Amino acid sequence: MQAFLWQQGEFLLRILLAGVCGAMIGYERKSRNKEAGIRTHMIVAMGAALIMIVSKYGFGDLLGKEGVALDPSRIAAQIVTGVGFLGAGLIFMRKNTISGLTTAAGIWAISAIGMAIGSGLYLLGILTAFVILLIQITLHSNHKWMRETYKEDVCFVIEKDKKNIEDLQKRLQQLHMEILNAKVVEKDDCYHVDFVVNYPKNYDADVLMKLFQEISYIKELDV
Repeated sequence: MQAFLWQQGEFLLRILLAGVCGAMIGYERKSRNKEAGIRTHMIVAMGAALIMIVSKYGFGDLLGKEGVALDPSRIAAQIVTGVGFLGAGLIFMRKNTISGLTTAAGIWAISAIGMAIGSGLYLLGILTAFVILLIQITLHSNHKWMRETYKEDVCFVIEKDKKNIEDLQKRLQQLHMEILNAKVVEKDDCYHVDFVVNYPKNYDADVLMKLFQEISYIKELDV
């Protein structure tokens, strides 16, 4: 009886450790207002650990019976499939920008950490959680040196004059923005100009807004 309780206590410890690792990564995501936060990461990690424990230890009473063949990896393999569907629900495309990829990857990774801890690989799972947390904190796009170019729509409403369109294009190019596409619609006494541009690495939306608000022929700006 004592051995049974000790084993069950160890299993519970594995699930709790997986939950703590999930909470650490989930807190970082929550602090950046991402779709999946502490609860989601904890539940995924603890669920993965539990399934791994059941897969590895839950069918001991069937071992040795005639005609029974067990493959413990089959149940654990379904974690990857289930988490794949969950991760897909976190990925969104807004205009020309895809968001949620890092959060979806984090959900997938935390499930792997839960599986590792559930199978008894404590050190590997905990260290991996710290490495992922370090990556998410230090290699985030908020750091200027990590920013890459990305596509976005910039919409202007300007006074009806073709010279204004040419001037606007020049100003964007001076800001090192690559114009990928342009659409001009004439409405009343204005031009509605939609640009699809590649923003540079050092792009700052506040600077852009302030700069173009000072131009007299621009009536509206939407970034």
